[in-house]
Amino acid sequence: MILKVKKLHPDAIVPKYAHEGDAGLDLFSIEDLEISPGEKKLISTGISIEIPKNYVGLVWDKSGMAANHNLHTLAGVIDSGYRGEVKIVLMNLGKESKQIEKSQKIAQLLIQPIETAGIQEVLELSDTSRGEGGFGSSGLK
Repeated sequence: MILKVKKLHPDAIVPKYAHEGDAGLDLFSIEDLEISPGEKKLISTGISIEIPKNYVGLVWDKSGMAANHNLHTLAGVIDSGYRGEVKIVLMNLGKESKQIEKSQKIAQLLIQPIETAGIQEVLELSDTSRGEGGFGSSGLK
């Protein structure tokens, strides 16, 4: 599979795998900005991508940014028909402002196959041992 990438900005960095066998491609910021505690920001990557039909791009946290800096990604689905700029929503869940610098890794992109489900409206669903048990139903509270 080939992932086509178009640079929309001269400072954009084409996504790349940091290590052979990695699941996620690193995505990079093209701007300097600050994210205050509790704030979310939309960050430009300066690229657009052509995800093949029957695949999806899933945007995930960089583990170091999440664990060490309390930065979390939001809105992480890129459909195969989208051709606009890839922008990353980062939320600061910490108590201190965080600086994002131009060319910094800000998220990772996983390319995954999708299965399109047929939809059938029914009057009843099959029974299971879990039934309607939701949050906490496995005994963890």
